Amino acid sequence: MAMVNCLIDGIKVEVAEGTSILNAAKLANVKVPTLCYHPDLTPWAACGICVVKMEGSPKMIRACATPAEEGRNYITRDADLVKTRTTVLELILADHPDDCLTCGRSGNCELQTLAADFGIREIPFERNAPRMPKDTSTTSIILNPEKCIKCGRCAIVCQDLQGVYALEFIGRGENTQLKPAADVLLNDSPCIKCGQCSAHCPVGAIYEKDETKQVFNALANPEKHVVVQIAPAVRVALAEAFGKEPGTLVTGQMYTALRRLGFDKVFDTNFAADLTIMEEGTEFIKRFTTEKESLPLITSCCPAWVDYMEKYANDLIPHFSTCKSPQQMEGAMIKTYYAEKMGIDPKSIYVVSIMPCTAKKFEVGACADMSSAVGGNQDVDVAITTRELARMIKQAGIDLLALPEESVDALLGTYTGAGTIFGVTGGVMEAALRTAVTVMTGEKLPKVEFQAPRGMDGVKHATLDVKGTPVKIAVAHGMVNIESVLNEIREAKKTGAPTPYDFIEVMACRGGCIGGGGQPQGATDEVRAKRTAGLYKDDEISAIRCSHENPDIQAAYNDFLGEPNSHKAHELLHRHYTERPVYNK
Repeated sequence: MAMVNCLIDGIKVEVAEGTSILNAAKLANVKVPTLCYHPDLTPWAACGICVVKMEGSPKMIRACATPAEEGRNYITRDADLVKTRTTVLELILADHPDDCLTCGRSGNCELQTLAADFGIREIPFERNAPRMPKDTSTTSIILNPEKCIKCGRCAIVCQDLQGVYALEFIGRGENTQLKPAADVLLNDSPCIKCGQCSAHCPVGAIYEKDETKQVFNALANPEKHVVVQIAPAVRVALAEAFGKEPGTLVTGQMYTALRRLGFDKVFDTNFAADLTIMEEGTEFIKRFTTEKESLPLITSCCPAWVDYMEKYANDLIPHFSTCKSPQQMEGAMIKTYYAEKMGIDPKSIYVVSIMPCTAKKFEVGACADMSSAVGGNQDVDVAITTRELARMIKQAGIDLLALPEESVDALLGTYTGAGTIFGVTGGVMEAALRTAVTVMTGEKLPKVEFQAPRGMDGVKHATLDVKGTPVKIAVAHGMVNIESVLNEIREAKKTGAPTPYDFIEVMACRGGCIGGGGQPQGATDEVRAKRTAGLYKDDEISAIRCSHENPDIQAAYNDFLGEPNSHKAHELLHRHYTERPVYNK
């Protein structure tokens, strides 16, 4: 690889050819301010805050999108640069509402931070913050165009990383607006509610629909028996909202905090991840051994992916696993199995899910078969994000990090290491293989780790040798990466060739649920790597690491469900799919 030697404020750095001045500066421990830039995205130099100079030239260049050149000395700070950056910020602020105290991003807003760093105390320009209505059409995400700074991050992530094209710039000049494609409501657009737009927005222009009041109201209602479940990826991200490093495990403290908030039972979605493996693994083995024409089997745990599939890939619905997601399975089991065991009327049970994902809010009421088959009750009553849980804990005055560690409630809480790795790309596949290979070979695995599904490549392919039988797998994360895999399947079907894959896992968000749209803001690959390491650590320290060995799972089948894929299991734990248009009319 060709290397380039340059200077950053006189400091020597060596970088790979093509490295931006911005990233070269980072190697010199020089921080160049940015606003439109995000390491996940292709830089397009929209804001102009990252301007720097080359020694000997008065011209200002944008560091995020300009490659460093051999022998150049780049100046990142002088009076002209500070004045230019300050003016850019003042112009942005002149068009921005000043209601920071009531903004969900207050204290965690990149624009607010820059304004503080630059000591901006007044705006020398006429204020021109237009009044525009919020788009509250979806059950997951809210758009507030008044706060949009036109950085373009949301459009780029929606188009380039997700391949959905639900957001775009409309209009020209000062009338330019970032809006849903075709200038429709967000709910009528191709949006899959993944929340990556909100995760990448630097300000409060896109955010999750806050439902914490509903949860507090339920907790205060003596007629409600309020049960909570926590997704795998939440336990490695929640601590970030309290100043800890990404990947810090706070599982025990989280259980304690939830009890102090007033929840009657604290269960864990990891249990339902194990349950999903039993159902989906059984479904895969049946297809692989006796119904090969129905291969590949495609996983169904990610609601944003399900939404995408029903819109963009509905020709492949027959290949989709009929299993509900772990969130919905847990809710169904709470309102049937748990209710029956405890002698509680399911109608009085209020199920709260804590998820790393905004699409889970959409999934809660997405279709008629997301009900527990008992009086038509929804499996889950409300889903809140990791960010919302952090706000609830802070509002209640609970010091999360100082809490003692408590255990999850039994029956629907005990989980294995396989359940916890559901939160990372490749984790569903690896968890399924741990059980499926054991069942197919009739032998206990000498080593439970499968390395092939791991890693951050957009698409991972592998062929596993299962006692002489090849099993072809693929794992994709980030929606833009799945299309090539789907086209391989379509081509094989068209030509009559053998299926290129037997089992496929898809997660809408980069890194899987650890990078979900409801996680604490600021996710980068470095942050995702730390969260991922936290989940693998939780797996490694688990006493049981395969779903079929979970004693509570075994009891659930013995006492209630019968066996995986039984009639009762299908009633409660499986679903149907519907072909839907990309745009709602």
